[in-house]
Amino acid sequence: MKQDFYSVKSGEVILSKLILGSSDYLKLNNMEKVDKMFAKYVEEGGRTFDTARHYRESEAVIGSWLENKKREDYTIITKGCHPVREAPATPRVNPGSILADLSTSLEMLKTDYVDVLLLHRDDPNQPVGPLMETLSQLVDENKIRSFGVSNWELPRIKEARDYCENYGLNPLSFNSPNFSLAKVNQPRWENCVTADDTMIAWHEETKFPLISWSAQAEAFFGNRFSPEDINDPNKAEFVSVYFNELNWKRLLICEELAKEKDVKPIQISLAYVLSQKFPSYATIGPEEEWQLLDSIEAMNIQLSDEEILRLKKGE
Repeated sequence: MKQDFYSVKSGEVILSKLILGSSDYLKLNNMEKVDKMFAKYVEEGGRTFDTARHYRESEAVIGSWLENKKREDYTIITKGCHPVREAPATPRVNPGSILADLSTSLEMLKTDYVDVLLLHRDDPNQPVGPLMETLSQLVDENKIRSFGVSNWELPRIKEARDYCENYGLNPLSFNSPNFSLAKVNQPRWENCVTADDTMIAWHEETKFPLISWSAQAEAFFGNRFSPEDINDPNKAEFVSVYFNELNWKRLLICEELAKEKDVKPIQISLAYVLSQKFPSYATIGPEEEWQLLDSIEAMNIQLSDEEILRLKKGE
């Protein structure tokens, strides 16, 4: 059944509620699978694709897929200013890198514009003014339609948003942190930001749109892990990020609610992200069609305020 993917308009951009992220299968020598997965997403009503300059071949893959299609039918999010792989400790959040990365992204995506450009990382040593002025100018030049930030701390987001308002620039329109039902012990990757209670409260107060990445917490609520995995060296990365008492309690609540609603626990966890009191979008990374369809079905799940509170408290 075709779902209501389009939910909230931010400025001139309309995002699908579920955003198709750049999974590992996005490779130019794997276009048969790409075509199949993208076609199913579009068939079900999805129109928004997430990528980044840092994501190896994904921009080129999306650009290849977009050829001979009506560009305005799709919303493309890309991200720039991530450190290069050869120098991961060297920040690249500056006006020059914004322009250079976007130029390459447009070439790879085979398009004249992207709908949303996000700064992939932050560099607190850089003043927000020149960054926002550069992004706003790109909107005026019709190279991007809107802009936002990913992995920025809340004080910097507020400062950037205020700067745009105070100086009459095009507005900062999106925040893209890690946000899921799972509590994280530490960032999955260096310099990543997870939305904490303070950030979520700010989104609730301002109704500022949030684009979540890792919205399903690497399938933590999808029977991928158990407490016995704590000493499994193959899962050490996930143990360090997600293994804690609160998450195991939240998993139990997911299982209880899933049984009551005749759905899967991981679908409950995705419904949690989509049921916030502000515009909330979930970037998903299905590797197989059944995973995509599971995520789509989760949009039908209605969670009450009481159920959301139960999930949050894990009790």
